[in-house]
Amino acid sequence: MAGKRRILLVEPNYKNKYPPIGLMKIATYHRMLGDDVKFFKGDMKMLVVDELFVKCSRKLFKIDSSINWLLKADTIKQYIRTGKKEFILALCIDDNRFAPLILQVLNEYTRLYKKAEYEPFWDRIYVTTLFTFYWKITVETIQFAKRLVKDPSQIFVGGVLASLLHNELELETGIKPHQGLLDKPGLLDEDSDIVIDNLPLDYSILDEIDYKYPTQSAYFTFMTKGCTRKCAFCSVPILEPTYKPKIETKGKFDEIKELYGEQQHLLLMDNNVLASPNFPDIIQEIKDMGFVKGATYIEPNQLDIAVKNLRHHKNQRAYKRKTFDLLHAMLNRLKGDNKQYAYDVLDKYNLLTYETTNKDNLLSAYKELKDLNEKYRNKAPKNRYVDFNQGTDARYVTDEIMKLMSEIAIRPLRIAFDYIGIRKQYENAVRLAAKYGIKELSNYILYNFNDKPEELYHRLEININLCKELDIAIFSFPMKYIPLFGEDAKHREYTGKHWNKKFIRAIQSVLNVTKGIVAPATRTDRSSFFHKAFGNNIEEFFEILYMPETYIVYRSIFENNLGYTAIWQKEYYAIKNSGNWDEARTIIESNNFNEIEEKTTNIAVRHFLRHYQILRHLIPKETTEYRSFKRQYDKMIKSDQFIDLTLTYDFEDEIPKETISKKVKLVGKSSRT
Repeated sequence: MAGKRRILLVEPNYKNKYPPIGLMKIATYHRMLGDDVKFFKGDMKMLVVDELFVKCSRKLFKIDSSINWLLKADTIKQYIRTGKKEFILALCIDDNRFAPLILQVLNEYTRLYKKAEYEPFWDRIYVTTLFTFYWKITVETIQFAKRLVKDPSQIFVGGVLASLLHNELELETGIKPHQGLLDKPGLLDEDSDIVIDNLPLDYSILDEIDYKYPTQSAYFTFMTKGCTRKCAFCSVPILEPTYKPKIETKGKFDEIKELYGEQQHLLLMDNNVLASPNFPDIIQEIKDMGFVKGATYIEPNQLDIAVKNLRHHKNQRAYKRKTFDLLHAMLNRLKGDNKQYAYDVLDKYNLLTYETTNKDNLLSAYKELKDLNEKYRNKAPKNRYVDFNQGTDARYVTDEIMKLMSEIAIRPLRIAFDYIGIRKQYENAVRLAAKYGIKELSNYILYNFNDKPEELYHRLEININLCKELDIAIFSFPMKYIPLFGEDAKHREYTGKHWNKKFIRAIQSVLNVTKGIVAPATRTDRSSFFHKAFGNNIEEFFEILYMPETYIVYRSIFENNLGYTAIWQKEYYAIKNSGNWDEARTIIESNNFNEIEEKTTNIAVRHFLRHYQILRHLIPKETTEYRSFKRQYDKMIKSDQFIDLTLTYDFEDEIPKETISKKVKLVGKSSRT
């Protein structure tokens, strides 16, 4: 480990809720060793552009130091990336006597970028991985990282996907991933006795990137590790094979509080905290941290913390940026003379743009603005919450355990309801929660595994009935099962043995409208929203599963405005009770409505399937467009016409991407639109 190393931490550019805890611990490790650490999440090509700009700007300053090339950073980066002459014109260097030399340097770095002939920038790169269905973007990230590291053996890949699909990932990338936790010394450097998994998190890396994780101001940690269960649908026995009933946490929190300020919430990532015989001690530790029931929090002075770390923290990149952002956030809050004063101070120290910002000027401006910031910052008390985010196990819940949980600021209490077989234990846990005054609950409801569609409906309905009975609120999050291993783990298209593509898509369409949450409508009418979304009974539920996707997503338009839903329902029950149902059902359940005329010659089936060929992107938003849309589709729905559409799904984003043919086909003839 001799010498200072350049370390790059990378999270692939997918959307996720929680920051990469593993990388935050690795950042702490490398800063302890004195290494230069950088965190990146975004377009990897832009990372290269940023690095090339740093080298390019140094040469430009040597050629002509009278120009502040940092002010022209965006334009220079655009030229490096695209090579377009318009960006050269925007630099206004025609009259500069060094123009030929300047242009030569710019062209040199544009060529290096285009041909990928730049020298590797980093000594070691870590790539974290998350869900297996992020396979494609994860592999692309690793392959790109190979160009950026001096020695390919110094690419370290870990996390969920790396642990579950380790053989496939090594075969695809040539990089042998790390499996499981970093819970032993010497796993990253043979001569190190540091256990990375025991280190506190480096929160500073989160301020290096543009991406903002939805969970803000929270302590992220584990009180336990692993799980006592061996559920076939769960990856925890592989990722954390040994159950650890208690992990030392208090010291880490004290260090985080000292470095980064007190956090509002406590987010625990334990996979089965209730299985711990030390659960009473865990609850007491949570209370000692200040998360008793009814606890409040006053946000500390973030600018003071940022400036303190700008002076002393090793991550100068992060705190330069954060201090700049906080000063501008303060400027936006102020009004009148105070706003003008703050603006003048920032202007005086060249802090109106980030490109002209430096540490000394930030510190000078802070001295003049700190009192104003303290006076007008938000000091209102906020509620604190504890979240056992991975869900608690209803099978371990007892009266004593629930009483203990009611003593902390838990919101929501998450209880897993993975299959109908644990209904008795689940209902007992919910009733005990209500008994001890825990009124806001949430749960994960697994589907598409070994369950049947009706079992999903029953579990959701059980929650609605418990809400009505106990006067509580349960927010359900149906979660689609995706296999842990094999090719089906690499995408989101897997269909369980009791499910089909249309049913899966129908559930996703309902959840798209509800933002993924199934919740009771109001305290006075707990069930109306659920029954509207999923049906009043199993028969209506299956009717919704077979309903055209567009009719589900835009329920009010097709049901109330256009009246198409009633037409579809009448035809649905008619064809269902006819000899044509098996043929129609096979096509519907495939969820592929391309070229219907090639799939069936049955006129009745083709006539019925016209409903499934109205695509979501065709739904108009403007009044004039709506009238035109209605005229067009009234003619189609109420006749024998059908449209030849190509419909494909991008399961990566779970959003349909449609293309429409220019041909509108009619029975017996064709015409152009």
